[in-house]
Amino acid sequence: MEEKKILIVEDEENIARVVKLELEYEGYQTEVIYEGLEAWHKINTSPNEWQLILLDVMLPGLSGMEILRRIRKENMTIPVIMLTARDAIVDKVTGLDQGADDYVTKPFEIEELLARIRVLIRRHETMVPVEETLIASECLTLADLVMNLDSHEVTREETLIDLTPREFDLLAYLLKNVNRVLSREQILQHVWGFDYFGDTNVVDVYIRYLRQKVDRPFSVPLIKTVRGVGYVVKETGS
Repeated sequence: MEEKKILIVEDEENIARVVKLELEYEGYQTEVIYEGLEAWHKINTSPNEWQLILLDVMLPGLSGMEILRRIRKENMTIPVIMLTARDAIVDKVTGLDQGADDYVTKPFEIEELLARIRVLIRRHETMVPVEETLIASECLTLADLVMNLDSHEVTREETLIDLTPREFDLLAYLLKNVNRVLSREQILQHVWGFDYFGDTNVVDVYIRYLRQKVDRPFSVPLIKTVRGVGYVVKETGS
């Protein structure tokens, strides 16, 4: 079986060394880079070299958030786990919104990190190619809200609504379940992934973002809160 290769971008040498040793003990190949600009150059010139990237947020030269933004801007689908000493919800939301697949706060248990790595690599290997998913593209509608899954355009009252990738995925899941109450846990599993270990209140944060864009500029709200349960999208009165 071909060994999986993981890129470790971490400027704290003690952490990088421990993670490298543990990963190699588990059978992974590793490479460590301690500086942001060097890491981005390596990733940009050899995007298919690794099966996963462990990316620290605070790096000299170029931040981990900026590296992540560039990775996703170039449509690289490689799994990325963010490593950081920060634990504020706004930092987690920022990382996930930029396209991070997972988020680990230091100090972390190595066994938990290894479990997340295994799941992400396995999921990435079984992903359906983009060209196959586009064949089944369709439009989702509710009242005057229209979501085109092919072009990634969302309009309401013929007004174009600009959504981030995570907001788009969340709205798509809600619209695929019109009139069905979804719990925070269900939303996390389907939008962030079944292996997401973060707080469920990230869902509340993103629902608030969606309401600001999809509901508040218009006369009729579509996103409803069901107290003690979760959220549902439906027309008023339905």
